[in-house]
Amino acid sequence: MTKFVSKGLLAPVLSLAVLVFAFTGCATTPQGEVGTIVQVTVQDAEGDPIPTAVIRHPEEADRHRVNTVTGVWEEEVLYLPDGTELIFEPGLLLYLEISAPRYVSQTIQYEVKNRRNRVVVTMEELEIEEAVIDAPMMSFGRDRAIDSAGGGGPSN
Repeated sequence: MTKFVSKGLLAPVLSLAVLVFAFTGCATTPQGEVGTIVQVTVQDAEGDPIPTAVIRHPEEADRHRVNTVTGVWEEEVLYLPDGTELIFEPGLLLYLEISAPRYVSQTIQYEVKNRRNRVVVTMEELEIEEAVIDAPMMSFGRDRAIDSAGGGGPSN
């Protein structure tokens, strides 16, 4: 280091290092190793994360769980059943299905940008009516109806 300082080469070496770092995309772009990272946050109407939410692409068999604490899922590539990779690149129109128990499922469409690919999905809670279910009536061939008037024995 002292050789560079004494010869006045420190500034050109540092500027070259900054240029290399900037052009490789390490300094400014949120690129992963494969594609551009897309982050989806799933929340309820109050803004609280939904820890049971899952996300999947319509052509994909796998469901991806969100982080149970933050409600966030992020990825840069999906692996489809036919063996192909769906790499998230700028300009890609991405379709995702989001579902969670007790919430209305949603399908979103998102165009991947160069950076800041953050999508917030607010899910509506299902309106479930509580129903009282009586014990089911199942009859078998050997069962006979009980005579309410009398003895309840077999009739001749």
